[in-house]
Amino acid sequence: MNWRSIAPLDLVPRLRDQGYGAEDVAARRAWIEARTGVPLPLIGASAIPTEQMRGNIENPIGSVQMPVGLAGPLDVKGENASGLFYVPLATTEGALVRSYERGMITLTRAGGAVVRVVRDENCIAPVFEFDDLEQAAAFAARVPQDVEIIKREAESTTRHGRLLGVACHPAGREVIVHFRYHTGDAQGMNMIVKATDLACRGLVERWGARRFYLFSGLSSEKRASGALLAGGKGKTVTAAARIAGSILKSHLHVTAQDMADEWHRSVVGHLRAHSVGFNAQYANGLAALFVACGQDVANVANAAVGVTDYEVVRGGDLHVSVTLPSLTVATVGGGTALGTSRECLALIGCSGAGRARKFAEIVAATLLAGEISMAAAIASGEFAAAHEAYGRNHPDTAGDPAAER
Repeated sequence: MNWRSIAPLDLVPRLRDQGYGAEDVAARRAWIEARTGVPLPLIGASAIPTEQMRGNIENPIGSVQMPVGLAGPLDVKGENASGLFYVPLATTEGALVRSYERGMITLTRAGGAVVRVVRDENCIAPVFEFDDLEQAAAFAARVPQDVEIIKREAESTTRHGRLLGVACHPAGREVIVHFRYHTGDAQGMNMIVKATDLACRGLVERWGARRFYLFSGLSSEKRASGALLAGGKGKTVTAAARIAGSILKSHLHVTAQDMADEWHRSVVGHLRAHSVGFNAQYANGLAALFVACGQDVANVANAAVGVTDYEVVRGGDLHVSVTLPSLTVATVGGGTALGTSRECLALIGCSGAGRARKFAEIVAATLLAGEISMAAAIASGEFAAAHEAYGRNHPDTAGDPAAER
């Protein structure tokens, strides 16, 4: 195709100025249908009013649909979430909901999952550039003395964010400054970006840095790193349960020793792979919950860094826990108020302000359920058979020999 015939969206009639009215969205969709020859009736049949998409997406043409399944009951014994919950999971991976449900029922029969949020903050780490090491070192020494001014400038940009502290990390003639915030019930990245940008401009003006870059990479935003295991990127949450040997046998077809043996062998594999943390399938549950509940799905990258632990305890019982050092979730802002996202959060009593810590506790308990279910399926030798039975590996493939193989 000649590049001259390709018109950018912002030059197409009626698509200019990011129109979010129903007519603007329909015109944009009709334009791309005409350009590609692909009809988009299902994308166009969006349940989200187009005006509500403003601020969440650009060049909208509709919305996509994902199947949502319900898993439960899950007995959660948290400080914010307490009782039985039925958790919505959005996925196209067959057997996933069944797997999590099996773990949830096991936990519930065992007396529930005890959950605690032990840290709640978010961070960003800009880097400042200087002419030489002496200037960088002097800057790093001054910043701690400047905290009250930094705090006042940063918090002037937000009603909900609070600056918890700053720390300097010199590196040659550069200094990374780690800003820590409490962001309420919001994920808060946009909030702290705006606050930190203003504070950094003040630091440059007062102390003469050559310039600053708002992101250094130290904060591990939307990427996995070993630093996340120390926490500080979202909520640090732990969920744990003691499961009686009789329940392990009846519900998961394993003993406590079976689970510990499988865990031991998997840890060795993780170490040889240089994995960051240890877990079986945090990303599965996180992605399904994040899609269903309007979270920023890219934060699965940092939220999935964590540690699952198994221990055989007295009487042949199993103690199991999950620790999520950097769980980034929200119940306000972002996509949490859009259409089905609000409904899914409401199903678990987590829609709106004052519920982010409750949501974090439910997420942690859900991941605990997924961990014991997957580990048991591997330990008992049932994993492949379960996926064959529930995974629908060959849907709608009649007459397609390649797909049936």
